[in-house]
Amino acid sequence: MTSLPPSARNDRPAGTRSPGDRLGAALERAGFYPTLVADVVEDALDGREDRAHLVHLETHFDRAEVRRHVTVLVLTDDMLVVTHIDDQQLDDAGEQMVAQVSTESVPVSQIGSVVLSYVYAQPQHYKASDPVRELTLSIAWSGAQRLDMGPASCGDPQCDADHGYTGTIAREDIVLRISAEADGLQAVQDAKTFARTLRAANTSGSLSAADRPLHGEARQRLATLGGRLARGHHQR
Repeated sequence: MTSLPPSARNDRPAGTRSPGDRLGAALERAGFYPTLVADVVEDALDGREDRAHLVHLETHFDRAEVRRHVTVLVLTDDMLVVTHIDDQQLDDAGEQMVAQVSTESVPVSQIGSVVLSYVYAQPQHYKASDPVRELTLSIAWSGAQRLDMGPASCGDPQCDADHGYTGTIAREDIVLRISAEADGLQAVQDAKTFARTLRAANTSGSLSAADRPLHGEARQRLATLGGRLARGHHQR
């Protein structure tokens, strides 16, 4: 069983740490209720060994409040364990807090796609040694789809005719955006390494027809609908 040790065990050299040690160290660095998160993740693993992991802390502003939440992805031999923890302040003084926790265990064989989107700065001067400035990791397993809609346009800035709506369909269950400016270059590289490991685990197995989220006529219908909706551009 993978044990997520307290920070006292994370003083060993990085090269000698077990995956559980490294995950514990990553939770300590995130600094978001690390003991609570470690216990929740260990319970969600249910005795499975950690093959690879990714810890992503997000911070956003909600009017006068600063909100943070952490997402932990742990890949085992047969499962992707997704843990998300958010907190909420119940009083003005911040003395009364509550943590909201959700976990999901997804069989690797049910993962339909692993999508990586990269952002590079100054591509006209790109060199092989240039780091990725931003990475977005999208993972789909349940067939959930996001539909982004917006007014369609003919491209004429003077035209005020009604051209209906346009949009795109994206399959996703979880999306994580990691940027060098907000999270550091190492965090971007860690996310890239985790995605490669997950992609290798997902593609190494053979999915049966029943396991594939979309196949045959269903895939063709979605492709046709997506093509119709994507004929314009949604200007944000």
